[in-house]
Amino acid sequence: MRGFNIKAVTQHQRLKLLSYNVQVGIDSHRYRDYLTQSWRHLLPDSKRNNNLRSAADWLSSYDIVALQEVDGGSLRSQFINQVAFLADRGGFPHYHQQQNRRVAGLAAHSNGLLSKFASSHVIHHKLPGRIPGRGALAVTYGQGEQQILVLSVHLSLSQRAQALQLQYIADLLDEYPYFVLMGDMNCPSRIVCDTFERLGIEVKTHTQSSPTFPRWKPKHSFDQIWVSNSLNIIKSEVLNLGVSDHRPIAMEVEIPNGVLTHNAIPKQHIN
Repeated sequence: MRGFNIKAVTQHQRLKLLSYNVQVGIDSHRYRDYLTQSWRHLLPDSKRNNNLRSAADWLSSYDIVALQEVDGGSLRSQFINQVAFLADRGGFPHYHQQQNRRVAGLAAHSNGLLSKFASSHVIHHKLPGRIPGRGALAVTYGQGEQQILVLSVHLSLSQRAQALQLQYIADLLDEYPYFVLMGDMNCPSRIVCDTFERLGIEVKTHTQSSPTFPRWKPKHSFDQIWVSNSLNIIKSEVLNLGVSDHRPIAMEVEIPNGVLTHNAIPKQHIN
């Protein structure tokens, strides 16, 4: 990686990561649900919070969770910030929400990050593209040459926009000795890999071809976790869990000892 002299690390701590496109708590089982349940993307649904409570139960076993298609508080979510809701129910003392697009008062499209560790810095990046509304939530842990950047992203559908967005993300990653990129890329993992390779960003993953979408019969590897070559991957897997139309993807990595701290802050309680 350019500009960094990463020394050999003799002590490590393990970090359990998860990326999950929540689809605002909508439980999809088949393609026709996109038509029959379309109203749930704009209007309240009595099942939504129960779906999220169920998800929070198994999210709690991870250290850092990247969320996509989560609502920041609007009519459809009964004005509940779903990032805060999942943090409270899942036992995460730290959470961050990035609102990328608001549709009147009906929807507040957001990325989120749940964490059991205190961050040192947070930046909300607007990703380039012809249609605005895509973002990268950048959360940094640690200081100096031991700091690690964690990105929660949701890329556009068009290949042209994806190319611009991956270039933007590559510029962010190049500034850090250790990084984790998690999210819904909306493209095959080979495109992400080829783009970063061309730009000189060294990344790796264990689930390059594991399908995550649609949840009921996965065919596409849209949900991905990439880490810097300086991090050691212990294991990774796609989970047959949750609601949504995506399956979550999990990874366990080793990071330099002492980067993450449990500096607790009071949690916001969500009823």
